[in-house]
Amino acid sequence: MAAWTPQPAGLREILQTIHDSTDMNTAVQRSITQKLNQFTRAPEYIAYLTYILSSMTQEEDRIRTIAGYLLKNNSRLILSSPPEVVQFVKAAVLEAFNDSSIMIRNAASQDIVAFLGVLEPKNWPECLQLLVGALDAADLDKQEAAFNALEKACEDYPRKMDVEIGGTRPLDYMIPKFLSLTEHPSAKMRSHAVACLSYFVPINCQSLFVHIDSFIACLFKCASDDDPSVRRHVCQALVLLLAARPEKLMPEMPNVAEYMLYSTKDKNENVALEACEFWLTFAEDADLAAYLHPLLGKVAPVLLDCMVYGEDDLLWLEGDAEDAAVPDKEQDIKPRHYGGKTHGLERDPAEGGDAPAKPRIGAYGEEQIDSDDDDDYDADDDDFADEMSTEWNLRKCAAAALDVLAVRFGADLLNVLLAPLKDKLWSNDWLQRESGILALGAMAEGCIEAIEPHLSTLVPYLINTLNDPKPLVRSITCWTLGRYASWTTQDISEEHKNQYFIPTMEGLLRMVLDTNKRVQEAGCSAFATLEEDAGPLLIPYLEPVLRNLVFAFELYQHKNMLILYDAVGTLADAVGRALQDPRYVDILMPPLTTKWSKLKDDDDNLTPLLECLASVTIAMGPAFLPYAGPVFDRCNNIVHNSLLQYQQYQQNPELDEPDKSFLVVALDLLSGLTQGLGPQLEPLIQISQPNLLNLLTVCLKHPQAPVRQSAYALVGDLAMGCFSLLRGHMPGIMAELILQLDPEPKLEFISASNNAAWSVGEVALRYGRDDPEFQQWVNPLIARLIPILLHPKAPRSLHENAAVSIGRIGLMHPALVAPHLPEFAQAWCQALYEIRDNEEKDSAFRGFCTLVQTNPAGISKSLLWFCNSIVRWNTPSPELYNMFQTLLQGFRQHDPAAWAAQTASFPPAIQERLASRFGV
Repeated sequence: MAAWTPQPAGLREILQTIHDSTDMNTAVQRSITQKLNQFTRAPEYIAYLTYILSSMTQEEDRIRTIAGYLLKNNSRLILSSPPEVVQFVKAAVLEAFNDSSIMIRNAASQDIVAFLGVLEPKNWPECLQLLVGALDAADLDKQEAAFNALEKACEDYPRKMDVEIGGTRPLDYMIPKFLSLTEHPSAKMRSHAVACLSYFVPINCQSLFVHIDSFIACLFKCASDDDPSVRRHVCQALVLLLAARPEKLMPEMPNVAEYMLYSTKDKNENVALEACEFWLTFAEDADLAAYLHPLLGKVAPVLLDCMVYGEDDLLWLEGDAEDAAVPDKEQDIKPRHYGGKTHGLERDPAEGGDAPAKPRIGAYGEEQIDSDDDDDYDADDDDFADEMSTEWNLRKCAAAALDVLAVRFGADLLNVLLAPLKDKLWSNDWLQRESGILALGAMAEGCIEAIEPHLSTLVPYLINTLNDPKPLVRSITCWTLGRYASWTTQDISEEHKNQYFIPTMEGLLRMVLDTNKRVQEAGCSAFATLEEDAGPLLIPYLEPVLRNLVFAFELYQHKNMLILYDAVGTLADAVGRALQDPRYVDILMPPLTTKWSKLKDDDDNLTPLLECLASVTIAMGPAFLPYAGPVFDRCNNIVHNSLLQYQQYQQNPELDEPDKSFLVVALDLLSGLTQGLGPQLEPLIQISQPNLLNLLTVCLKHPQAPVRQSAYALVGDLAMGCFSLLRGHMPGIMAELILQLDPEPKLEFISASNNAAWSVGEVALRYGRDDPEFQQWVNPLIARLIPILLHPKAPRSLHENAAVSIGRIGLMHPALVAPHLPEFAQAWCQALYEIRDNEEKDSAFRGFCTLVQTNPAGISKSLLWFCNSIVRWNTPSPELYNMFQTLLQGFRQHDPAAWAAQTASFPPAIQERLASRFGV
């Protein structure tokens, strides 16, 4: 095979492009990006980059380094490159790793890590051999450079390193080597050695675990190292061991705990943070609670002390500024993700189900994925954004650990912290007070029962603290009041309302209008939490609440405006149709329409406003009609233009993929208009250009799941509000809808499948009993819905929506669905018995009862589950109650002996309710 050599013309073009890339002009940068994208189609592109990096010594180091950076970003191209290119790149990158320039060596090191990951060590063993061999080089710089690359490789892809190559496992040699290097004279080498070893703990690497005792001994030996980087990696290794092999640490736990407590107080924050992670990991493992419980008395006060702001934090936060009039920097505004609306059913907490799920807020303020709907889907959420900043640090880690400890140990934790917490809350030092208030908020979820007797003192203290001169104290107090909103909003007595709810509401509204942006943000977020918990309790105070929020429209900068839209939308959801009072419409709509008129269709600020309006339109109902025309037309245009942009992108993938947010939120607002106005929206739909229903059918085929999710929500809402117009488009809609019903959807498709499953039930009801047009779809739908209901890994929400739609289709077409009853009866009852009573559940159960009447034998093996789901009802409609009564009496009369024998085996609670409510 001939060695690869560059063509002069190709080399000149790529080199010139790299030179041009240093020009900061936006237009130049755009054309450079396009050129670089075109180069990736050339099979030899990575060879040219490698040549510039390794051989063009006449060029500036900066230019060669840019080539190395591009090489790393395009490392995957090596998998489809010709053999001579692969051979050249491998050899030349290793050559560049020995360059005299440190910049070039660093670039080559990053490229080696990238290529070794893409090719995998088993396909590039000579690289691994070279790196491991360099650990014994005479030159310390070479040793450190090789170990640096190895550490990155061990961190990024430890499983790819844990392989057999040519009959031997490189790690069988490397692990003992790393263990010996933990005693190297160079601190950098010791640090790399401990780090590399630690990365093999989570993957259960046998090459490491045969030396586990030696590894733990090494950690203890390095624990008192002078170098903070070594100590940090020791702490990291102990955290990983605690998660993967806790039984190895438990015999030594008294020593390990002392060391970790000591390290949590280390002056180096990186060491302290890594040590603090140990307590968070310890607390999260329920199986280790018995080992952690005796340590609470020592651990909790240390965590409390870690929650005080450090000097660096305060410099970075610039917390004292009256900055309400200072415009935000664009980089301060995090991107928001609009996922569309999902149809879900509320479970009945009185029957051991869950209360309506709300996002769980961690002690550091970020939203945590905590839903049993998606039990079988793991989602990484590394966006640790708290109420202060986006960077994970010691303060937040300690607060998170305290949050988990509170959930795990409740009152026992509070007993340990009561005295130190009191000292902090009533301290003269505002930093101590602030950290105490943060701790109080962090403990809210887990310790609520133990803290409740103290809240009559603490809540007035917090309300009073909203007057603190320090903005950072006011903002954390808002957050903590939000964490206790479920207590302050309890509708238990006039006295409770006057002492706690009204002062909290008034205090937070004051903070919404604070002169400090951070306080505004915390106040507005906490007020939105209060709105969710208070619900209709807010109705008597709507006028002052709206006037405050509307005033904030004049006051807020860009970032807080997004939170304000959210607070207005949440208020609309909380008070519902109370918002249609003309007084409230006149207060709220002028500032919203002013904002609306100032924003262009492609302005990112339009999406949160549309999202807010979707809630407002539903709440205002017919009162929104004077504003509906322009809103509807604009949404229709956004949908149309978004679809055109996506069509252009599909035809030319070199274009940037259009942002789906505009399309998703426009569809959601159209859903809001449909729910709020119902048939009053029909004239606008009829004259829409292009016709909304044609656009909707296209949206159902959109490749992006959130678009389909919102489109199916709109189908269901149109079925309820404007069915006469929707009906003519149903053949096209149904062809797509049936395909969307998937028993085991990918994580990102769950909500689209949910909405499709729900909307088809709404459509079935509107067609009516035994409608011949809908009949053609019954069997294909049932063939999709039953497998969803029976699938053990389908999310719970999908089970529930599928069950409701099967019931509703059964209500309208019992003769076609009833033969299938034995297949799904038990699963159907299990899916819906915990759901809170509502009209959807009622129609689904009427359908199920109709199926049982049509095919009584179909329920015989599921009678216990059917009776259980019946007695779980609190207030069935008269029609449904009569159906229950008729069926149960019929079972008993048909075969009294068999009925008596079967019900005798039922749990006593079910027997008692059947007797007392239905006389059977």
